[in-house]
Parts: sequence; structure tokens; C-alpha cells
Amino acid sequence: VQLQASGGGLVQAGGFLRLSCAASGRTFNGYTMAWFRQAPGKEREFVSSIRSSGGTYYADSVKGRFTMSRDNAENTVSLQMNSLKPEDTAVYYCAYRNGRIITSQVSQPGPYEYWGQGTLVTVSS
Repeated sequence: VQLQASGGGLVQAGGFLRLSCAASGRTFNGYTMAWFRQAPGKEREFVSSIRSSGGTYYADSVKGRFTMSRDNAENTVSLQMNSLKPEDTAVYYCAYRNGRIITSQVSQPGPYEYWGQGTLVTVSS
């Protein structure tokens, strides 16, 4: 499975961006996809995840501001990021796993089998 992320860029605080991630290759109807991010000098952290069935999960830091959605026909997921803050600045990675990840583990990077190359989001103050 190959993942291609796009949509990063530079935006002012309070602005918005939309990230997309397209999955290709040996994908299955059932999957879990997620966004993680890594800021300079920090560890990779969970942002959001979505199952092919539509269930979504969000980190507390982005709840109410970010919305993750999927298009099963196109094998793509999107992350609508509103009310961006300087602390949202990071490289954002999409991740994929064929099949379902149990709820308690969707925020952990380990269960995901494939990762995209990352897209940089910079939020200026």
C-alpha cells in the first residue's frame, strides 16, 4: 500500500487547511486510517483516525477544530483543519492499516502498517 499525502502549507493563526491522503495498491474494504504529526524536537503524536465504517477519533488538542472524513470509493481520507494555532505546526503523516484497530489502540502508531511521506503544515502567529 502506498500513501500520498498532500495539502500542507503556510497559514496564519486562525486560518484553515485541508489535508488529503490517497491510498493505492493492495487496499481492502475494511481499514483504519489516521493522521499523526511530529513537530521539531518532539515525538510523533496522534491527531485523528477513521475506520472504513466511519467511526472517528480525535486527540483532545484538535477536537472541535479538526474533522476527518473518508471517501471509500476513492480510497482517500481528508483532514479539515480549522482555527489553526501555531502549536499545530508539524509534519503531518497519514497512516493505514488493513482491517480494524481496536479503539484503545487507534492512537498508537504501532498498529499502523503503512505510512505516507508527510506534509508540512506551518501556522504563523
